[in-house]
Amino acid sequence: MEKYDLTLIGHITNDTLEYHDQVNRFTGGAAYFSSFAAKRCGAGILVITKMAKADIPLLDPMKQEGIEVISLPSRHTTSIENIIKGEDVDNRKVRLITQAEPFSVEDIPEIESKIYHLAGLFRGEIPASMIEVLSKRGEVGLDLQTMLRCSEDGKFSFQDWPEKTRYLPMITYLKADSLESKAICGTDDREEAARMLKHWGAKEIMITHSAEVILYNDGKLFRAPFNPRNLSGRTGRGDTCFVSYMTRRLTHGIEESLRFSAALTSIKMETPGPFSGTVAEVEERMKEF
Repeated sequence: MEKYDLTLIGHITNDTLEYHDQVNRFTGGAAYFSSFAAKRCGAGILVITKMAKADIPLLDPMKQEGIEVISLPSRHTTSIENIIKGEDVDNRKVRLITQAEPFSVEDIPEIESKIYHLAGLFRGEIPASMIEVLSKRGEVGLDLQTMLRCSEDGKFSFQDWPEKTRYLPMITYLKADSLESKAICGTDDREEAARMLKHWGAKEIMITHSAEVILYNDGKLFRAPFNPRNLSGRTGRGDTCFVSYMTRRLTHGIEESLRFSAALTSIKMETPGPFSGTVAEVEERMKEF
């Protein structure tokens, strides 16, 4: 049986980004950005995705990086249009153009994995029932957008997760940004939201923001700032931060892992595309905090 440190499950996308009146096409998706960061951290990883046959070449950079990918067939590849108006890169209009088929429990092969990372882009992509199944096989990491982000007529919105109290106790690592934490907790206070998510059962709760990342566990709140020189590589920030934290946690404590993920993410945000740096560069950046 194959063994991995981390198994990522989620759609890899063929996206567009309009920013400063320029339109660029790029490969995206939480599973895409996360896989590079995890691999660069030294983790043994497997990515499970679904896409149309014509878009399989989008996976070439991952394979060149040495990332193992299982691409399951789908009529369409998920494609998302991102439009940023003004200078606030966290304020963007997002529209779903096409959508790949959802995952099922049967799509997950018989493997051993320390962490199963549910890196979905919107509700319905990964069934909540998969959480219970995978939690019996290893630790589960969940990006909350997997359950909160909804699409209606191609337009996205964040909505509460009715089944949260059932499934959050099965989650070891939980990640949200400030918009997602407000959608599920009803508050703009990120620290209060983290405490609520802990009360509902999640173990280690990460909430990202433009300036910093916080982590709440067992009554203790940890925080680490982002210090990018520029924001040209802002897309994929949360994905990179979450997965680098989880992979570091395999061998380190909470506070050190959070500082590591903030430093790695800061470096990533300075260059478009997935993280392409080294652990040594991250550890050097950590000295600035």
